[in-house]
Amino acid sequence: MDIKHINTIRELKEAGYRSKSIKEEIRENLIKKLQQKEETFTGIIGYEDTVIPDVERALLSKHNILFLGLRGQAKTRMARQMTELLDEYVPIITGSEINDDPLKPISKYGRELIHEKGDDTPIEWIHRSQRYGEKLATPDVSVADLIGDIDPIKAANLRLSFADERVIHYGIIPKTNRSIFVINELPDLQARIQVALFNILEEGDVQIRGFKLRLPLDILFVFTANPEDYTNRGSIVTPLKDRIESQILTHYPKSLENALAITEQEADVSDEQKEKIDISDLVKRLIEQVAFEARGSEFVDKKSGVSARLTISAFENAVSAAERRSIINNEKNTQIWVSDLVGIIPSITGKIELVYEGEQEGPYQVAMNLLDKSIRSQFIQYFPNPDTLKKRAPRKGETPQPVDNPYKSIISWFDKGNHVNLLFGTTDRDKIDELYKVDGLHALVKKTFPGANEKEAALLMEFVLHGLSSYSLISKKILETSVEFKDLMGSMLNIQSSSLYDETDEEDFG
Repeated sequence: MDIKHINTIRELKEAGYRSKSIKEEIRENLIKKLQQKEETFTGIIGYEDTVIPDVERALLSKHNILFLGLRGQAKTRMARQMTELLDEYVPIITGSEINDDPLKPISKYGRELIHEKGDDTPIEWIHRSQRYGEKLATPDVSVADLIGDIDPIKAANLRLSFADERVIHYGIIPKTNRSIFVINELPDLQARIQVALFNILEEGDVQIRGFKLRLPLDILFVFTANPEDYTNRGSIVTPLKDRIESQILTHYPKSLENALAITEQEADVSDEQKEKIDISDLVKRLIEQVAFEARGSEFVDKKSGVSARLTISAFENAVSAAERRSIINNEKNTQIWVSDLVGIIPSITGKIELVYEGEQEGPYQVAMNLLDKSIRSQFIQYFPNPDTLKKRAPRKGETPQPVDNPYKSIISWFDKGNHVNLLFGTTDRDKIDELYKVDGLHALVKKTFPGANEKEAALLMEFVLHGLSSYSLISKKILETSVEFKDLMGSMLNIQSSSLYDETDEEDFG
């Protein structure tokens, strides 16, 4: 249909236009997409077999939807993408505040205009991108904001009584008639405001300050809520929840591969950064693993959740940490080292809610622990598990079997009193030279990854040191400007000596 030449109701009728509700419209377009094997929700990773089929079933059933899930689970994003299931353009009566359908007007303005001009009533076309409304629920939201109120100034100017429908100033919901309307964090709405939504969802009645108005709005409602809200801030009143036909549970990425794809898609990394900084798959996996560790941590509030925004921000910070170092050192090219991940700590501390024990531990220490656990979890995906190399006590009658420990020469080197101090701001060349001092470190990496080039091998060498420290085979100390690796026993003795020295001082000065 060429809409450019259709400007009146008469022309619309002659073109054979048929009115349909927004839910019928979405249903028809969804069926076409499914028949043609087209993707219904683009860029939504990890929901292909879970959430998306549930949403499609709900839309085919012409249901209003409640997305229930923790923060950062793409609830609002999915709602916004539903506009792609609308017709590209739909006609409205020109000048209508509530997008009156020319063939089925519901406002007094629309009905009177058609009564006056008949089939010569002017129409205009609105794009599907304009057929979306969204409101974040906050305790201060009023019925007037959502539904409307009587406007005394309009009544005075038009010399109308308050009983006349034309004195009503419509709220955001009526103004999004024939559109998708989203209310985010529904439990935050006061109960009396939620009650005002009852009749809109079920009967189409609107009541404004005792003025009852039959206004059968044509809206697809999508609500979002966080399970935490049910206990901490508010709840969805039962009658309203009963009128929302489909409740769909969202979730975090279930696999590391899905999490990697989401971060890759969402992270804002410039082409200039990509050209200058090599980002290994190892580093990407370490960053993603932090979120998985946080979601299972005893220090992190599970009810609050750990958003995918954590890893997106952390990834961007890791890239910037390497970029800053290369700028200072005047290096044309560099890579993200494991030690650069200290730079992602602000992204972690700002994205997790701690329980009491976590608050006692401190946000910085919790973040460092999560990073260390991430290294420990990923280490065994690349190198032999140190725990399986420990000698098992022989059973009665058994001869003790020697254990081939690939880390023996590395640990022995540290046991001799040697140490490695990797400065955060050092050049790649200096860092590589420092790593090569450790006996057996390069040999282990080349044996495990024979195809690695010099920089890849150096990154893996550094990773081995971090991994061994996470398994308590050597010690690691994070300083302000560097990370220091030493032998474990010597570090423990130094700590004990320092402790004894402090006690002696206290006695001396007591």
